[in-house]
Amino acid sequence: MTAPSAQAIFDAHTGRFGAAIGDLTPSFTRDEPVYRAAKEACLRLGFIESDAECLGQAWQARSARLGFDATAWPEDPVDFGFHPWPRDNAFAPCPKALGLYAVLPDAAWVGRMARAGVPTVQLRFKSDDPQAVQREVRAAIDAVAGTSSLLFINDHWQVAVDAGAYGVHLGQEDIDEANLDAIRAAGLRLGLSTHGYAEMLRVDALSPSYIAMGAVFPTTLKRMPTAPQGPTRLAAYARLLRDYPLVAIGGIDLGRLPEVLQSGVGSVAVVRALVAAASPETEVERFQRALENC
Repeated sequence: MTAPSAQAIFDAHTGRFGAAIGDLTPSFTRDEPVYRAAKEACLRLGFIESDAECLGQAWQARSARLGFDATAWPEDPVDFGFHPWPRDNAFAPCPKALGLYAVLPDAAWVGRMARAGVPTVQLRFKSDDPQAVQREVRAAIDAVAGTSSLLFINDHWQVAVDAGAYGVHLGQEDIDEANLDAIRAAGLRLGLSTHGYAEMLRVDALSPSYIAMGAVFPTTLKRMPTAPQGPTRLAAYARLLRDYPLVAIGGIDLGRLPEVLQSGVGSVAVVRALVAAASPETEVERFQRALENC
């Protein structure tokens, strides 16, 4: 086996991922040389500490199976400790390709985009008024009735369960507060947001219906916990999570759509590209045509 080298790993992949800025001092939790070399290299490639730790351990596992190869990026689920499918704790399934996924501020927008033919919609309604939340969730469910749109409710999982929604979407900060067993038992689909390898490992253990990955590009809509991931990292994530329906989100517009779809994701989530468009219905048609042609 070729001796593991952080420099060799860095040289093999810096053309894809770029390089971090500044002096990085790695901290290690294990002594294996492949793990240490890979973690150091991944920090130098710009991955945050928790993601570099996951990659170092995955590289160690892959090397134990196949031998060390500086050029081979780890992407087999087994090397990251993923459990095989089928799983006893899996949430209800959703389509492998969710297509255009519109994230919308209220029930009126949900209905408008459902009638425009958007296959997947999400109600992201922000309010501290429980009654207002209940009204909006139920109105959104009514708004997609008679259409083919699948409706996910962001955050308000209990209201979604009570109202019989199709699914729920949760961010990382919401996972510990939500009753996942209740969502699963009610038969609702569950989508979870991720921003890198460590969060992907966390949500894989929960076996959600789909996994969202982002932010792919810079976005002004919300403060993100990590820097934009970019299409290169997105492609690496998609290969690792190939058993899941995948949604790319964050700064995606028509011009960036082709390189996003080249990653292998089956869905793109958009917010401003629709709600800020002069003619949202026309923009839906453009996105749908682009998705069909990519």
